[in-house]
Amino acid sequence: MSTSTEIYDDKSPICVPFIVERLQSHLKSGTTRPFIIGLNGVQGVGKTTLVRNLAETLRQNEGLETLVCSIDDFYLAHDDQVALAASMPDNKLVQVRGEPGTHDIPLAKAFFTSILASNPTRTPQYDKSLFSGQGDRLPPSSWPEVNSPSQPAVRVVIFEGWCVGFRALPPPSVAALYSAPSRTLTQHALEDLQFVNTQLGEYDAITDLFDAFIHIDAADTQWVYDWRQEQEAALRAQRGTGMSDDQVVRFVDAYYPAYELFTEKLRSGLFAGKEGCQLRLVVGKDRRVQETIVI
Repeated sequence: MSTSTEIYDDKSPICVPFIVERLQSHLKSGTTRPFIIGLNGVQGVGKTTLVRNLAETLRQNEGLETLVCSIDDFYLAHDDQVALAASMPDNKLVQVRGEPGTHDIPLAKAFFTSILASNPTRTPQYDKSLFSGQGDRLPPSSWPEVNSPSQPAVRVVIFEGWCVGFRALPPPSVAALYSAPSRTLTQHALEDLQFVNTQLGEYDAITDLFDAFIHIDAADTQWVYDWRQEQEAALRAQRGTGMSDDQVVRFVDAYYPAYELFTEKLRSGLFAGKEGCQLRLVVGKDRRVQETIVI
């Protein structure tokens, strides 16, 4: 029996041809550099299903070794996150993992440098269940390795996450958004939002590596609250445990300031001077695609 949380995948039939076309142009150039795909999807929109189908298509139909990794696996180690929170006790945005500034960007840079050189590389792994849900990075010895001598070289990387592709704004733009009507921005001090914005500038070192980008957008980003509540209601029904509606609101509130600050810039285009490399799918409340835009 179907439930309201089941997600019909009408995205793969659009995204797969888009990626394959750009990937073939990349391969025809003769480069051995891996093709890097960035993928941003609002929480609960069906991103996991799309990533799985895209990776399977590239492996099976195109014969290309494809690595999927998440920005979530680059969160700060637990001790570093605790230290960050303690250093800014009044900044609610960094008390827990999530917002830009709570990822280990030097680790991400080192990972992509190694992958792009086709060197043997271990992929970081993060366990969100450790420390009673605060989370921690697993020991490097447990990270899966790619590009070892006995393995085919990685030709495609899909880097996915809820804030992948977000770019920092000029500080006056953050102040202007803070002064305008919003759902969550005024729950925080302007200087705390500016801190997150400044930290996001460091993420450009990764964003600038993308060869193609997919943005699964919502006509109204506030639907993320409803979608997460649906998911948690299903968990409560199936397993007897899950967040309450009020807990979901508090959970999403921790992420939502970044949506309010950075989504509009992403909608206008990630790549400067490189047209046709970004695909934006706009979904309705039912999570089905309403509009397809190539930027």
